[in-house]
Amino acid sequence: MDKKKKLRSSEWFGDDGKMGFVHRSWLRNQGYPDDYFEGRPVIGICNTWSELTPCNGHLRDFAEVVKKGILEAGGVPMEFPVMSLGETIMKPTTMLFRNLASMDTEESIRANPLDGIVLLTGCDKTTPSTIMGACSVDLPTLVVPGGPMLSGRFRGEKVGSGSMNWMIKERQENQGYSAADIREAEVCVARSIGHCNTMGTASTMATMTEALGLTLPGYSSIPAADSRKKMYAQLSGRRIVEMVKEDLTMSKVLTRNAFENAIIVNAAVGGSTNLIIHLTAIARRIGVDLKLEDFDTIGSKIPLLVNMKPSGKYLMEDFYYAGGLPVVMKELTPLLHKETITINGKALTANYNDAVCYDTDVIAKLEKPFQEKSGIAVLKGNLCEKGAVIKPSAALPKLMKHRGKAVVFETMEDYHERIDDPNLDIDENSVIVLKGVGPKGYPGMPEVGNVDLPKKLLAKGITDMVRISDGRMSGTAAGTVVLHVSPESTVGGTLAVVQNGDWIELDVNKRTLHLDIDQAELDKRKKAWIPPKPVADRGYVKMYIDHVEQADQGADLDFLVGGSGSKVERDLH
Repeated sequence: MDKKKKLRSSEWFGDDGKMGFVHRSWLRNQGYPDDYFEGRPVIGICNTWSELTPCNGHLRDFAEVVKKGILEAGGVPMEFPVMSLGETIMKPTTMLFRNLASMDTEESIRANPLDGIVLLTGCDKTTPSTIMGACSVDLPTLVVPGGPMLSGRFRGEKVGSGSMNWMIKERQENQGYSAADIREAEVCVARSIGHCNTMGTASTMATMTEALGLTLPGYSSIPAADSRKKMYAQLSGRRIVEMVKEDLTMSKVLTRNAFENAIIVNAAVGGSTNLIIHLTAIARRIGVDLKLEDFDTIGSKIPLLVNMKPSGKYLMEDFYYAGGLPVVMKELTPLLHKETITINGKALTANYNDAVCYDTDVIAKLEKPFQEKSGIAVLKGNLCEKGAVIKPSAALPKLMKHRGKAVVFETMEDYHERIDDPNLDIDENSVIVLKGVGPKGYPGMPEVGNVDLPKKLLAKGITDMVRISDGRMSGTAAGTVVLHVSPESTVGGTLAVVQNGDWIELDVNKRTLHLDIDQAELDKRKKAWIPPKPVADRGYVKMYIDHVEQADQGADLDFLVGGSGSKVERDLH
């Protein structure tokens, strides 16, 4: 660190007058010695631990390990909590609270005497929310990802802790699963600490952080229960102190090229469509111009290298034993921006030169991939003027070009009430259209796009249909599911006026999604359309509805885009 550059924490602790006394004195009740306040970098450990966030339940222990590394490197660790978001617990959806958690993170960092930040993350939204908040302050920051669970085992079958969710209805209907079977499966699929063990959103977000250069190389793939996870946590504690000395801030790591690398890597691992929403929001916080179309033009021609659920058959534990993300990064070297800087101070691809693949059935070679083109396809058309997305690697090939009649559900409640009605006019060629699940409409854009099929079609052995909505889909799920339709139905997008029996055409190769009605009829329907009443009139939810942006812009709050930096002009007295 430049000797002329003062530590940010010295603005709190370096004053010999009244305010220095105030800032130091109350911390003294923790028993801190003098040298804690004498020019040592103060490192904030932003902890998303919560007993209501099962995926992050082990992060309290991880924080202690990170503290060891910070102390060893001469820093002062200060752990603080922020709002945690338990994907499997919170109602109506954690996406509603991602931006609130980012505000909590941002203001907690800015308001306190911190020189560098370690983000402890795990469950889906805890990673993007904390990164978004940290971006808006722009201090030296790295991520300690909590890691996936060990592979689930159920009656001789290897099962994913997320993907099993989407099989339950089908297995109840077709295999006669009893309540006792369900209870047994619950324990078997979630048998260790950590987040979902498929390439769901949590694993995708961890992979994203490493591809962006925000973690130590190789960290994102390690299972939570593996002792090497704690070793890396301790090394992360050491590294953040050096980052402060080097003044290696987030904006120096998160360049345009870093975001393009993340898109490429996401395609190669078969990552979640949720990456689009979160990476776009992160980019807008740090000042990088990332468009929805970039995810297609950069990522859609990238080969699929990882054979993992939901696009393949293996799980994160298998991926790690096969060599993990380092192998993928090494394979992708010809396609990546090689010189982007990472938090260890080295160029991205230089970190992976020695990676070795131990199982080519899990991680393929670039010249012989599992699928020639994967990534995300961005659709345009009169049904989605600002775009919609689909994940081809998780879809049924024969449905990638499809024309069918719409079966419309106006709300999620409408869907639940009617989907299993034996008299519902629906067959395997129909297109399920779900409205009212976008950012403003639900509110919060829940993971409901991959709605279950009707019982009468499951009984016929039908396992996939074209489904269209303005909502999201869990990264653990699969299917021919069109998501993130923008503008959403609640603000008057074309989706709002789709009616039962309308013909809809999907052509993924041509990147089109079209409602087959003439413009005059479309204009007539839109003119007659009446906006639904907002679902809230007070509190954070009202603020969210009033200010949330559309999916193609990352669904951030409009007044949070960008950042305010780390400077605080006024003291508390």
